[in-house]
Amino acid sequence: MLLQQESLVEYGARRVIITITAILCALLEIVDTTIVNVALNEMRGNMGATLSEIGWVITAYAIGNVIIVPMTSWLSQQFGRRNYFAVSVVIFTISSFLCGNATSMWELVLFRFIQGLGGGALLVTSQTIITESYPPEKRGMAQAIYGLGVIIGPTLGPPLGGYIVDHYTWPYIFYINIPIGVVATLLTLQFVRSPKYGEKKSANEIDWLGIGFLALAVGSLQYVLERGQEDDWFNDTTILILGILAVMGIFFFIWRELVYKNPIVNVRVLSNGNLRVGTLLSFLMGFGLYGSTFIIPLYTQSLLGWTATQSGMLMIPAALTTAFMMPIIGKMLEKGIPQQYLVAAGMFLFFVFCFWGYKIITPDTGSEAFFWMLIVRGVGMGMLFIPITTLSLSTLKGKEIGEGAAFTGMMRQLGGSFGVALITTFVSRRNELHRMDLVSKLDTNNPDVMKRVAGATANFASKGMDTRRALGSAYQSLEYSVTKQATVMSYMDVFLYLGVLFLICVPFVMMVKGKKAAKLDPSAMH
Repeated sequence: MLLQQESLVEYGARRVIITITAILCALLEIVDTTIVNVALNEMRGNMGATLSEIGWVITAYAIGNVIIVPMTSWLSQQFGRRNYFAVSVVIFTISSFLCGNATSMWELVLFRFIQGLGGGALLVTSQTIITESYPPEKRGMAQAIYGLGVIIGPTLGPPLGGYIVDHYTWPYIFYINIPIGVVATLLTLQFVRSPKYGEKKSANEIDWLGIGFLALAVGSLQYVLERGQEDDWFNDTTILILGILAVMGIFFFIWRELVYKNPIVNVRVLSNGNLRVGTLLSFLMGFGLYGSTFIIPLYTQSLLGWTATQSGMLMIPAALTTAFMMPIIGKMLEKGIPQQYLVAAGMFLFFVFCFWGYKIITPDTGSEAFFWMLIVRGVGMGMLFIPITTLSLSTLKGKEIGEGAAFTGMMRQLGGSFGVALITTFVSRRNELHRMDLVSKLDTNNPDVMKRVAGATANFASKGMDTRRALGSAYQSLEYSVTKQATVMSYMDVFLYLGVLFLICVPFVMMVKGKKAAKLDPSAMH
């Protein structure tokens, strides 16, 4: 076994090329999860789609992504990791071209789903390829290099998408994938090697029922999370039916994988205590990473009136801070600092970032107020990703590591989906509560309220309005102020509750038993 592990270690220029190839592929996949967000309005206009329909551009990609991630270990064994990785890049690249050339809304949705199926493999398999290309003593650094793509990717999407939409047209957000995909495919076929696997399964041994239950479970769950708030959750028949199917799919999938001789996903690997904890922490990290990446641009664009490019650029310093932290954290792990201490510190810093956000956001917060708050977020995310990954996999051996990596990857994606769905719902519900509370305090007999209405009425009258229209406009202005203040208070609540969630987790993380990162042996990750 040792010889097989060592045979995948690369040196010199070859290792550099393999590392760059894997990072490019990881970035391709992650950037594409957020780059389309800023182009949705332009797509909607071009396609003549409704707001509800255009949301499927994001939903379809996420569903394809989350279905394929748990299956990457098995697919790598069936077809060989290099072949599977190269084919995934090709599928991703071709579907990117097709997305850019789509002529109807549902064509675009179909091609985005296919793109998600191709992209899902890129994350976990990139991690494996990078890790196995480095000798054991440098694998903490390998995780740091891979982590750059995972953490920075969601941040790069909005500014890059904003720039492309502002200067070109929306199809180019897909076309930029094509040259990178072609180069990555050629480099993969030339330089990446596959480990030797056991005997492939024949068609009648393949767990087709398990694949079906998995697709039903995670596909339905992803749909519910993506569309729940917009469709009024379980008051909508489709959401209710798919919610029931998701629960049933999860139950029957777990049952099938426990009793079948050749399971598509080895759920027994979750009997490992560290992996269970790491899987939960990956979910929480995805919740915080994607949730905060979602809420900040939403706040700056909807309340402060920033452009998509301005909102995206705001996140760049935090991304650079994370990039700076990654190799430092990698070195700290190699020197034997326990992962759980770094994870606890990262969670505390994430709490500081959230509490800072809670304190500074107002209806007119300036861009300079965000700088140091986001730097703290960058440091915190840098301290979370690599230690959580190494903690999750530190007590696994052989091909279990690949199976564990697939679980953590899937849970990170689902954590992001849960984060965005819950935050959207929370903001909407809290907004209603705060608005009702504020309106109840606007007593028409209150001199201050009447003084404000009178002042606004006089202001509108001075612009040529008659008295009746000026009074109506004054009340509309007051209504707008109430709505805006209620929304700000809702965002404040999001920051506060998200921060408290991370703070509560700190003592539990400290109780986890860990191993030194240098002992991590991700030789069979797929």
